[in-house]
Amino acid sequence: MKAYIFPGQGAQFTGMGLDLYENSDLAKDLFEKANQILGFSITDVMFKGTSDDLKETKVTQPAIFLHSVILAKVLGANFKPQMVAGHSLGEFSALVANGVLSFEDGLLLVSKRALAMQKACDKTPSTMAAVLGLEDKVVEDTCASIDGVVVAANYNCPGQLVISGAIEAVKKACEVLTEKGARRALLLPVGGAFHSPLMEPAREELAAAIEATSFNEPKCPVYQNVAAKAITDAATIKKNLIAQLTGPVKWTQCIQAMVADGGTEFIEVGPGKVLQGLMRKIDRSVAASGAEI
Repeated sequence: MKAYIFPGQGAQFTGMGLDLYENSDLAKDLFEKANQILGFSITDVMFKGTSDDLKETKVTQPAIFLHSVILAKVLGANFKPQMVAGHSLGEFSALVANGVLSFEDGLLLVSKRALAMQKACDKTPSTMAAVLGLEDKVVEDTCASIDGVVVAANYNCPGQLVISGAIEAVKKACEVLTEKGARRALLLPVGGAFHSPLMEPAREELAAAIEATSFNEPKCPVYQNVAAKAITDAATIKKNLIAQLTGPVKWTQCIQAMVADGGTEFIEVGPGKVLQGLMRKIDRSVAASGAEI
């Protein structure tokens, strides 16, 4: 079975999407529509902005979403997903690609998500850290033993777990995890504690927008971050999407479930090759490649 996977924040690069814009009338129309919906020229930042410009949360998230979704639409008849999943932000791209959300609604939600997350970050100084070379259980138990907010946030692949929370609690967890034998435990250059309880104000804000948005039944199962199993019911998809901001990204578990359910060919749709790299660490027995027009 063919599975399409969609990347999250961190996959952006200067010039992203320009080839699509220049070579496809459909892509050009969708990019121009996005500029109107967002109220600023995101194409200028994507095509000509510096890496610092692209790091702004209000730009990064819509930019990655647009690159992924427009690429899927340009693939046209060649885009035939039998299962989809997206890493964090990428879940929104996956939901547009499999017909749950319209392009316009997906973009508006992603934009609201980015601004709500930025607000939550400004409210509480917080961070994330990558922990390499330890069992998930050791990381989870360590986080639970630390005073303050720190949780397992991104299960990226076996031996690579990202933790998230208040700055001091994350630093303390890194010290303890290093003592317990982590190959590395290093703070990430992010503005906040994504996928942790500190994102609760953003979750509340986004929940209201998601509740007000119409969700269709999906064309194929979506393996959602917080559930890590096939979901085909629109109401459940909505509930899981709301839980996603404060819940963990169970990426390893999502991919394992997709493989167990018959996924044999995984195609990354969007900028970069991050997910293809993770695929090789999760399960080498399946093919992983990038989408090509």
